[in-house]
Amino acid sequence: MDPGMNQLLKWSIENSDSTRNDPVAATDPKAERSSGQGLTYETVKSLMGGPSDAELMKQSMAAIQSAEVSLENKVIAFDNFEQLIEIVDNANNMETLGLWSPLVAELNGSEAELRRMAAWCIGTAVQNNIKSQERFVAVRAIPRLTRLALEDQNELVRRKAIYALSSGIRNYSPALDALIQQLPQDMRPDGKVDAGDMDEVDKIIDVIKQRSARANA
Repeated sequence: MDPGMNQLLKWSIENSDSTRNDPVAATDPKAERSSGQGLTYETVKSLMGGPSDAELMKQSMAAIQSAEVSLENKVIAFDNFEQLIEIVDNANNMETLGLWSPLVAELNGSEAELRRMAAWCIGTAVQNNIKSQERFVAVRAIPRLTRLALEDQNELVRRKAIYALSSGIRNYSPALDALIQQLPQDMRPDGKVDAGDMDEVDKIIDVIKQRSARANA
């Protein structure tokens, strides 16, 4: 028998025995079991022999960076990557896997579609996620995204850059302060802005959207 299947079978038997020996668990389907008996999504995938999310993330980034992969397949790899980092734990694992720097580097790519996808992924990673927001500032993604939002000739790229900035600055003052420093003087707000004040943050984003709309004018 495959080792992964053998381990999964062993786990199933152990938990089945545990249920039979526990009169409460046997009669109450909502009864909690010991947390040590549970299998995580990642563990099940590993037991079944499939690649972990971490491996899939690295494979996706390798495809995105490869000169031998077509643009179409790079976009597919980016789409897969974006879906993976919708899971907060995966987004937080990007630093450990060394994926932040290559992702941000894609913002400088010659292909608009790849710039768009890179901005999209960054926006997904940092949304409501302070650990990723910290990396967002540390890897200096904000200057590049600000430039894309205001100057890129592709409207879809500008939109995703604004999305990434909007996601990254909310409830995280270092990111908001870094963005304000990147804006032209006439776009900066008067006085200090609270990153937790969504109305004030929205005003900054609206100013960026208005200036962005002029890029193709």
